[in-house]
Amino acid sequence: MAGDILIPLVAGIIALGVLAQLVAARLQVPSIIFFLFVGVVIGRPGLGLVTNDSFGTALPAIVGIAVAIIVFEGAFHLEFDRIREAPGAALRLVTIGAAIAFVGTAVAVRFFVGLPWELSFVVGALLVATGPTVVTPILDVVPVRDRVAAVLETEGIVNDVTAAITAVVIFEVANPTASGEGIVQGFALRLGEGLLVGAVVAAVLYYLLRYVDLSPGAAPRNARLLVLAGALVSFAGANQLASEAGVAAAATAGIILGNLDVPYKSEITDFKGDITLLVLSFVFIALAAQLPPEAILEVGLGGIGVVLAVALVIRPLLVFVSTVGDRFTLPEKLFISAVGPRGIIPASVATLFAIELRTAAEELGNPALAHQADLLLGTVFLVIFATAIVEGGLARYIAQYLNVIPMRVIIVGGGQVGRALAERLEDRGENVVIIEEDEPTIELLRNAGYATVIGDGTDTETLREAGADNAKIVVAATGDDDANLLVSQLAKSKFSVGNVIARANNSENVEAFEELGVNTISSAMAAAWAIDNEIERPAIAHWMTNVGKTGDIQEIEVTNEQFFDKKVREVGPMLPDGCLIALLSKDGRESGQVPTADTVIEEGDHITLMGRHDTVRDGMKLVDPN
Repeated sequence: MAGDILIPLVAGIIALGVLAQLVAARLQVPSIIFFLFVGVVIGRPGLGLVTNDSFGTALPAIVGIAVAIIVFEGAFHLEFDRIREAPGAALRLVTIGAAIAFVGTAVAVRFFVGLPWELSFVVGALLVATGPTVVTPILDVVPVRDRVAAVLETEGIVNDVTAAITAVVIFEVANPTASGEGIVQGFALRLGEGLLVGAVVAAVLYYLLRYVDLSPGAAPRNARLLVLAGALVSFAGANQLASEAGVAAAATAGIILGNLDVPYKSEITDFKGDITLLVLSFVFIALAAQLPPEAILEVGLGGIGVVLAVALVIRPLLVFVSTVGDRFTLPEKLFISAVGPRGIIPASVATLFAIELRTAAEELGNPALAHQADLLLGTVFLVIFATAIVEGGLARYIAQYLNVIPMRVIIVGGGQVGRALAERLEDRGENVVIIEEDEPTIELLRNAGYATVIGDGTDTETLREAGADNAKIVVAATGDDDANLLVSQLAKSKFSVGNVIARANNSENVEAFEELGVNTISSAMAAAWAIDNEIERPAIAHWMTNVGKTGDIQEIEVTNEQFFDKKVREVGPMLPDGCLIALLSKDGRESGQVPTADTVIEEGDHITLMGRHDTVRDGMKLVDPN
């Protein structure tokens, strides 16, 4: 294609990609759905504006550069502290789970589509990969518990690497025009070279960023460009040694550098995120545009069978096997099972494989190979389309139905008060993040299994890192009233958190907190209340001490229609034995009243349930099933 046509075409694809991202952000669904739609419309299946000849022989190089940036950026965000949230499940998901996906998908492809075993295993390897390009946008709009996000992110990064390498090695065996090599040897060689090159590049980048003067006036910009160049160099350097070793190199460099204390880290993250969005939109649209219409049509019902097997059988099986013995709830396991959309790695590598198979078909005069190329490409893209649209588009609704979006509570201060509060909230199933700047305390909290962010809670970026944008409650629980006051101000003004609670260590400061509209707990008054309860109400005081263990007391909004406009005397028998209605509040009032037997419960009322631990939890599910 002439240059005067190619340039407007590239600019048009980028513009459509940006528009697709804006629409996706507005609708809170993964942008890949719109990228694929735009690609189909302007490509061979649709208007035919983009064809195999549009980019000449440059497409593999363009895809390679894009993959390097995308994989590096995703790995750069994968911090070891997040992996610790669910280390056992994450490890099993990328080993045992990946093996189940690999074999199960290959068998499904062989049975439903009829590809030869070698190419069936190529497709099986490709469809192991989920990838950060599709998982991260889902997690951006579905704020699930950190341990759920950790396993999905880890799976995406690691499986992107291993799936690409495995697929290339098996394809070398399946491609009749390739020299071929041992599968185990080829996998180990590519992975080893990728790890080595990635580690070397990360070490060089760390040294340059940390110890070399990057020009004080332009240091942030130079740091961003240096890291971008490093991502490309790691990918290209490893690929020169062995095909697809670059994916492992880019991922390795990203993970290592992302977990080191490098200067201008936030600027690098923002810059690479913007670059990634641009290349991601361009490549996804370009690849979808290359898809021959006959490729999807030829897989037909067999391809639909593969999609159903992958989404409804193989994915749930591998998730439930991988999460055995971990602290995931059944709804969380079901959500992870429902979120396995495929991304850029299977799309890009499958396209390149199809091109190579068609070339081999021409060289050998074997039209069956060209047919197999269409089947391979059609199967992979059908799974990508189906999982991205259904799983990605419905992820938020699935999460809401399964009730796996917990109330995010940020506690600033990991001392005795903060930790005791976190223990109670986590036992109740809330998503708690503790901000603490003392490293020994952070280590103790992490060893105890709490999600933590190290830093100053009075800093806006630290609060944002902890998830203040999605927090429903922020608790300022440090021993410094000035710090607690500033945290409260930031939570209210910067993040519009609805419920901010502060600890006032000095009772004279309570008024200053309350002027901000902050719910305030005075340490002196709390101690006085506890002592008074011990004197006047010892039985209830001792019972309250064990709340969350033997007994429980919880306030919840009434959303179940069965309870609307009923008297307390009618609702009581509907609750489990040992669960009582202690208080009822109406019209959003914070103070509740002890209801009489004739008090009518209306929609939106808040009732406080009191009783045995298990029966209260069962009662909460009845009152608010959402």
